[in-house]
Amino acid sequence: MPSEPAYFTLKLATALGCSLVAGIFFAFSTFVMRALAQLPLAQGIAAMQAINITVINPWFMTVFIGTAIACVYLAARALYTWQQPGAAYLLAGSLLYLVSTFLVTIAENVPLNNALAEVSPSTPEAARVWTNYLTYWPLWNHIRTAAALAAATALTLALRG
Repeated sequence: MPSEPAYFTLKLATALGCSLVAGIFFAFSTFVMRALAQLPLAQGIAAMQAINITVINPWFMTVFIGTAIACVYLAARALYTWQQPGAAYLLAGSLLYLVSTFLVTIAENVPLNNALAEVSPSTPEAARVWTNYLTYWPLWNHIRTAAALAAATALTLALRG
């Protein structure tokens, strides 16, 4: 097990990772998707396709996946040290991020991104795919935004323990 200062640092870094992810997703929930929906169909699709390509970069992926890895460790540690103060917050925060942020991204948002990547903005099918995307992608994004924020809150409360 890591030393107490290292363990505290891991909990803090994980809470900050959840916060950063929540902030990124919050931007999409509050204005990015609305702006893309106001563009002409082909431009909105092309812009989102470009975003979906550029988001796969070392900075974002390190925070997004690194936070998930840290949550796996913290959840296991919380179960192992259940009687210690803050363990319930650690477990709740970790599970919120893992299930409702990370897994929702993989199960819901990524398949929508993949479907959008396959459509040419100039085809008749593009309107159907884009309408579906604008209906469901933001819905799932709202869920993962709220979950990442709740996870950050729980992990921050766990710092007291």
